[in-house]
Amino acid sequence: MRLKRRTALIAAAAATCSLLTGCGAADMTKQASPFAAVRGSKTLTLSVQSWVGAQADVAVAQYLLEHKLGYRVDTVQVDEVPAWDALSQGRVDAILEDWGHPEQEKRYVDDKKTIVRGGSLGVTGHIGWFVPTYLAEQHPDITDWRNLNKYASLFRTAESGGKGQLMDGSPSYVTNDKALVRNLKLDYQVVFAGSEAAQIAQIKQFAKERKPFLTYWYAPQWLFEKVPMTEVKLPPYKEGCDADAAKVACSYPHTPLQKYLNAGFAKSGGRAAAFLKKFRWTTEDQNEVALMIADQKLTPAQAAKKWVDSHPSVWRQWLS
Repeated sequence: MRLKRRTALIAAAAATCSLLTGCGAADMTKQASPFAAVRGSKTLTLSVQSWVGAQADVAVAQYLLEHKLGYRVDTVQVDEVPAWDALSQGRVDAILEDWGHPEQEKRYVDDKKTIVRGGSLGVTGHIGWFVPTYLAEQHPDITDWRNLNKYASLFRTAESGGKGQLMDGSPSYVTNDKALVRNLKLDYQVVFAGSEAAQIAQIKQFAKERKPFLTYWYAPQWLFEKVPMTEVKLPPYKEGCDADAAKVACSYPHTPLQKYLNAGFAKSGGRAAAFLKKFRWTTEDQNEVALMIADQKLTPAQAAKKWVDSHPSVWRQWLS
């Protein structure tokens, strides 16, 4: 993930320190790209969010920028909100997958104008609560939040303090889950796995043993292909129902994921900036690359090359 407003997510290390990312995120307000001082060189820095879908975005963009446009690309992992600060300061040049941060957007895009919108990624994200499909088939009414207390005992763990466990991923993700549990009067405890990678490992283990679990999860995500899950219906999302974080009692929205560029880079970034604005692919494209990274154990560069080699009709449009 992933709100992931992404009250998100987000947006996690799927076996690449997500498999590549569970390592601690950098504070980009204090860290600059090692290429930043190389004047006149064709370099840029991309923020890599800590979930594998975002890693897939960056892997393909980086591969094409380096192999087709001749740029040197630096990537830095940084948490969602600090990434906006880094982008505003020019310490990174672009964020390719944002799940919605209205406060940062107003501050930096509308007011300070240090960040500009880079257009849609082409992927729609959604966060929700999920149970394994095998459990939903055994108890069809479990997919209605109003019946969750009836099944709380199924989800008890050593970490949930006698309540049902609602498993979340990284504490750095912006989620509404604690407020939802409280405001919907549910007999559950939010327990953080620690990262996307740890959450995936736990989900896989539960599924292998055919055990019940209730988890915060998000789409797009490659894991649905390995562990089928069914969403629990929360109270319907309505515009503004999540405006007060303490009073949230509604589901997460469906969020068209967006790209953002540093304003200076957008003006002077040449072909790289133009390319990133045109970068747009589908959920299926992203999942294909994410699956290669997280499940097939390819490096991001290997996965990107494999996707690029088999989808020239898609990425050539981004170079025109």
